Amino acid sequence: SVFLEKYIDSPKHIEVQILGDQFGNLVHLFERDCSVQRRFQKVIEIAPSVTLSQETRNKLYDYALKICKRVGYYNAGTVEFLVDKQEQIYFIEVNPRVQVEHTITEEVTGIDIVRGQIHIAAGLELSDPQINLPSQEAIQCNGYAVQCRITTEDPQHDFMPDYGTIIAFRSAGGFGIRLDVGAAYPGARISPFFDSMLVKISSRGRTLEGAVQRMNRALREFRIRGVKTNIAFLENVLAHPTFASGQATVTFLETHPELFKISRSFDRSTKTLNYLANVIVNGNPDVKQSCRSEHHFRTPHLPEYDKAGEYPKGTKNLLDEMGAEKFVQWIKEQKQVLYTDT
Repeated sequence: SVFLEKYIDSPKHIEVQILGDQFGNLVHLFERDCSVQRRFQKVIEIAPSVTLSQETRNKLYDYALKICKRVGYYNAGTVEFLVDKQEQIYFIEVNPRVQVEHTITEEVTGIDIVRGQIHIAAGLELSDPQINLPSQEAIQCNGYAVQCRITTEDPQHDFMPDYGTIIAFRSAGGFGIRLDVGAAYPGARISPFFDSMLVKISSRGRTLEGAVQRMNRALREFRIRGVKTNIAFLENVLAHPTFASGQATVTFLETHPELFKISRSFDRSTKTLNYLANVIVNGNPDVKQSCRSEHHFRTPHLPEYDKAGEYPKGTKNLLDEMGAEKFVQWIKEQKQVLYTDT
């Protein structure tokens, strides 16, 4: 037997976010353009797509809803498609989970997808006030959002994962910027055996240009030292006119080698701090004035107590003796600050 598969030249990767309850109600939360990829791994995503016609968008929404209704799907899910240059649509798969890039859909719709799926799993309808999605018409798409995945990868060496210890970490912020951070902080040890993503950063704006400008500013504010990252590469992609116009396809990275021409940071501050620390600890013959100084630390004074005496009663003992109601009243009458250990 011979298996033939149609070749699709430089398509876009478009996915539709779905949310459905256990009572047959199903809505879409518009689409995401996930075409900027390397080795089929998404790098930057946009919501909604910039270049698709409204007719094609409507077809994508309709196909996604029909597929999910046919199988009785409920909760959050994503239906993925390829769209070629003539806007012909090809189905890929359904991902029955929350996607990494769900954040940009949340930014343009104002809908908390994670919270929604928890309520759906608890048996609530989409129209329930806790979810508040009575109909498709109640969902609006406002502006544009972009997501970048900051990873400890080296784009100039085929995105090889780097590992080591983060010695400096400063994140971005401000209006229109959202961070979803994992184990990224000074002192964090990055292992080559786990996912290389440190931070998901999402930006939003009334236009795609505005969202991209915010993302560029945020990436420039980031400082991550100790391991290699893809931040400079992401800046190159955002600055490329093909991406800025929404024309990028799944072959965008491999057909634009100029994106991998990255100027390395001089990182003067880290080098200066390393030098000062080395001089302070180890000394240096060229440094006449030593930075060492004598430090006198006060010995802490411990209060006197009877080691053989009875251990004083605590609030747990009072709770047992007084009961809940009287104990709560006792707490309210206290003038001192009470501490609790969780």
